Amino acid sequence: MSGSVRQFEVIGAPFDGASTLGYPGSRYAPDRIRHQLKWITQRVESGEVFSLETGELHAAPQLVDGGNADVVAHDLMTTLERTSARVSDSIRAGNVPILLGGDDCFLYAGSKGLHDATDGTLAIIHFDAHLDVMDRNRQQGTHSQSSGMRRSLELDRASTEHSIQVGLRHFNFPSSRAYLEDSGLARITAAAFDDIGTSAAVDRILARISGADHVHCSFDIDAIDPAHAPGAGALEPGGLTSRQAIDTIIALAPHCDSFAVTEVNPMTDHQDMTATLAAYLCYYFAVFGQQRVSD
Repeated sequence: MSGSVRQFEVIGAPFDGASTLGYPGSRYAPDRIRHQLKWITQRVESGEVFSLETGELHAAPQLVDGGNADVVAHDLMTTLERTSARVSDSIRAGNVPILLGGDDCFLYAGSKGLHDATDGTLAIIHFDAHLDVMDRNRQQGTHSQSSGMRRSLELDRASTEHSIQVGLRHFNFPSSRAYLEDSGLARITAAAFDDIGTSAAVDRILARISGADHVHCSFDIDAIDPAHAPGAGALEPGGLTSRQAIDTIIALAPHCDSFAVTEVNPMTDHQDMTATLAAYLCYYFAVFGQQRVSD
C-alpha cells in the first residue's frame, strides 16, 4: 500500500424518481443507512475499532457526513448533474465519497463525479442483479435505473476494457445481450460467483480493473439475495450472500476511489436488515480502504 490515510465523505442522494419499473421508496434510504452507521461507529474508542474477524485493532476511518446532494424531486437530469458535481467536489477536496442512494440512476452520477474530478481512465465495478445497459425505452427514457452502466461507459475516459459487472442473474432484454457482445463488458454472474468462490471472484475483478487510473465501485443492493436484503428496489432470488458481499468489499476497497450503495428500500425492508447491511458495506469499505493500493 502507498499514500496517506484517506478521509471518507458520506453523501446522501434521497431520490427515487428514476425507479419507474421498481419499487419506489429508496429516497428514504440515506437516513436509514446513516442511522445504522451510528450503531456501528459508536464502538470506536480512542480512534480505534476492534475487528472480531481479523482479531486486530484497526484505526477508525475518518468518516464525515457531508449531508445530501441537492436533488430535485421532479427533475432527473438536474438531480444527476448536481449529484455528480457534489461527488466531484468531494474528490477535489481530497475525500473518498461514499454515495448513498436513492435508486440506481446514481450509478451514473457516481461514475461521472469521479470521471470529472480526475484525469486518466475510469474503471467501474458494478454489483447488480441487472445489467443496466438499456439505451432507452418509452417508460424509462435514457437515464433511469436501467441505463446507469451504459451511460457511465459512454463517459469520455470510461474504460469498458477495465470494467466489470458482478451478481447478475435471471433474464434481461435481447438488446442488452447485443450490447454486451459488442462492447466486451466483463461479467461474473451470481451463479458463477458461487461456483468459483469469493477469492477467485475477487481475483477476476482485480485483474479486470488493473491498469485503470481510477475505480468507482457501485453496489446495487439487489446484487444480494433477498433472503439477506429484503428491502430492495427489485427482488431477484439466487444472489450473493451478505458474507460474500462483505468479504468482496473488504478486498476491493483499497483499490477504489469512490463507492456507492443504491436501491436500499426502507419501505419494503424488514427491521432495517437491508439498511444495516448497506451500512456495514460502507463501513468495511472505509476501514479497509483507508490507504489506496497503487498498481
